[in-house]
Amino acid sequence: MLSPSLEDYLEEIYRFHANLGVVRVTDISHKLNVSMPSVSKAMRKLNLLGYITYQKYGHICLTAKGIETGKFLVRRNQILQEFLVMLRTNCNIAAEAEAIEHYLSNSTIEAIQSFVVFMRKNPDTYQQLYTFLEERQPTDL
Repeated sequence: MLSPSLEDYLEEIYRFHANLGVVRVTDISHKLNVSMPSVSKAMRKLNLLGYITYQKYGHICLTAKGIETGKFLVRRNQILQEFLVMLRTNCNIAAEAEAIEHYLSNSTIEAIQSFVVFMRKNPDTYQQLYTFLEERQPTDL
């Protein structure tokens, strides 16, 4: 199982891979605002775990395992962001999703995804939820 930190690295590698096709240590360093040695250390770990292939000063390539896991990590983040938007939370959606994504079980993620899909397919029900959220009082908790 990957640590939250390694998940973040793999998620960003997948995003770069999907968008640009080429991933470099400097790209990850800038995106995650971490030092180059920290990225290199994480790349060695991901390489040993079979998620990427990487040689010092070379490009980072995802393995089939890395692509599958990276795709899941990106999708998990998207689901959580959409869920938070649906709830009309007054927060930084991206930061909030990032803060909680590592600590939810796959079962909970699947339940949230079902909720999001249900609400998308039932706009009248979503409108009722939206109206309720707009009208509720802080004392309703």
